[in-house]
Amino acid sequence: MKIGYKLIAEAYGPVEMVRQCVLAEQAGFDFVEISDHFHPWVSEQQHSGFAWSMLAAMAAKTERIELATGVTCPMIRYHPAVIAQAAATTQILAEGRFTLGVGSGERLNEHVVGQGWPPVHVRHRMFRESLEIIKLLWQGGYQSYEGQHLTLEDARVFDLPEELPKIVVAAGGRRAAALAGELGDGLFVTEPRGDLVESYRAAGGAGPTYAEVPLAYASTVEEAAESARALFRFGIPGWKVQAELPNPVNFDAATALVTADVMAENFGCGPDLERHLAVTKPFVDAGYDHLALINAGPDVDGFFEHAANGLIEQVRGLGGS
Repeated sequence: MKIGYKLIAEAYGPVEMVRQCVLAEQAGFDFVEISDHFHPWVSEQQHSGFAWSMLAAMAAKTERIELATGVTCPMIRYHPAVIAQAAATTQILAEGRFTLGVGSGERLNEHVVGQGWPPVHVRHRMFRESLEIIKLLWQGGYQSYEGQHLTLEDARVFDLPEELPKIVVAAGGRRAAALAGELGDGLFVTEPRGDLVESYRAAGGAGPTYAEVPLAYASTVEEAAESARALFRFGIPGWKVQAELPNPVNFDAATALVTADVMAENFGCGPDLERHLAVTKPFVDAGYDHLALINAGPDVDGFFEHAANGLIEQVRGLGGS
């Protein structure tokens, strides 16, 4: 069982994200994962730095903690060749501590380059082609690829690490979980669904299974729930909404009726570690072995000072190690 910390890049600036990574290492977390977005989700979030620059700084300022994207869409806004190069370089800078988390993306981030937002069945095919291109380039040498949606012409990633990064594939359904088993090295989810682990394993997946655990630490439940509402209410409508809306103003409208009470039902809110453990346990029971703890509370330093060490130890206990 590995315990990680979610770096909320939409809520904090780049320098603060690097600082929180250092604090996470000092607190004893095994890994951090950072989102790779162009826009924030909602109007209360006023940041969205370039993930790859922050990861490079994190690699330079830490020694032990593992780093991951949570997650990168390797198509539309990026070409997968660029991600193959970026991930390889980050793995070298992190001296083997980097994991490439990938997913099929959201309109929020991908529409900005003016290439449209394809229907979901097309996105799934593009995503498969993207993973094939990345893995092809990581074989070394000059490579070309001609898919239905993506092409690669005579390209080579010159700086490849001795150990390639693991590719962990985000899944919200069984098809994506099966793709993770087929083409990925691990699974990444945001819900405690055992069926996704089953689909991943049935497709041949034998790697780590990552999940984000929704917590919000504060001195009171009310304060934590209100902070979670401000920072994470975008997740309540589910992925069918999350994938399709183009800008924060649209998410503001879609989540206008989400209250702090709703967030308290979905997040572990407040100072009580027992409540946080109760929210975490279903992820452990569902078979996830890499848990990234979200802290959507208002006091980052207070979390690291008063809660992080005890929470890490107790969550490990849930996993039996």
